[in-house]
Amino acid sequence: MRIAIGNDHAGFDLKSKIKDYLQKLEMEYKDFGAYSAQPCDNCAYIAAEVSSSVASGVYNRGILICGTGIGTSIAANKVPGVRAALCNEIFSAKKSREHNNANILVMGSRIVAVELAKEIVKIWLTTKFMGGRHGLRVSKYSEVEKKYIRDP
Repeated sequence: MRIAIGNDHAGFDLKSKIKDYLQKLEMEYKDFGAYSAQPCDNCAYIAAEVSSSVASGVYNRGILICGTGIGTSIAANKVPGVRAALCNEIFSAKKSREHNNANILVMGSRIVAVELAKEIVKIWLTTKFMGGRHGLRVSKYSEVEKKYIRDP
């Protein structure tokens, strides 16, 4: 599995720990930044890069980390084909995969401790989409998305 990962300045330290964990799991990943804990305002652009790399199929899944997870969730879900789920605990991480086929995991570094974040990542990466009636739901997400995409 190939994973795209990104963060804002607040998520830098947790992202570093998650990258170490992904290496331990022998997962291939690409780091899209930010590359330091210095405050910057490019979080939306980093989220968009991670999201477009997942939506295009270059990467299978993505992980985004910011202070609360809210900002990167908003930015990520602007990219057609992305189903980013803010999961700051295990139950949501599992259900985001089983029921919604989430392709991007978002976490808040100011909310989730490192060991819990690792467990969330593990559950999220190993949980399979259930399909069936949930597949119908996911296809409806795509229908709604297409309805509101505007030509430039």
